[in-house]
Amino acid sequence: MASIICQVLGRGVTRSKRRAIQWLRKSAQHGNAGACLQLAMRMYGDEPYAREVGHVVEATGVTTSAGVMEGHSVPPDVLTGVVHWLRKGSATGQYTLPGVLEGFRREVLEGHTYCFNDGCEVVGHLKDFKVCPQCKTVRYCGDACQKQDWNAGGHKDKCGTSAPH
Repeated sequence: MASIICQVLGRGVTRSKRRAIQWLRKSAQHGNAGACLQLAMRMYGDEPYAREVGHVVEATGVTTSAGVMEGHSVPPDVLTGVVHWLRKGSATGQYTLPGVLEGFRREVLEGHTYCFNDGCEVVGHLKDFKVCPQCKTVRYCGDACQKQDWNAGGHKDKCGTSAPH
């Protein structure tokens, strides 16, 4: 997983979202439950390159049972890939397929709290939150939350820059 983080952050390598997703897939192919869950979540949420890189041509063992596959607004081939990766990663029994899919669906419809500022309860969609221009790893709902978190030392210590962005 270290290679994934390096690709996303550009630490020691050129920053590449596509390469990061490719590393995530490699880890998922080797049965890493966390990587399987992350890849499935990114595919479901239509993050850049996730559906393309995570696509599975032959999803063996994935049945389109009505209870699991209904009620989702993602294309059927994407949902089949998502189910494939979730089943591959659930061998450890850490999560249940219907529960995770429902969580993905709810997050896409209702949004989530993506703001990095502790205590912020703004709910929205990932694309609506501004990413830190320096490190590109954390998001804020707006300038006020970003400044508050910066002044409290939350992100300032990890970002490595000297002033709020």
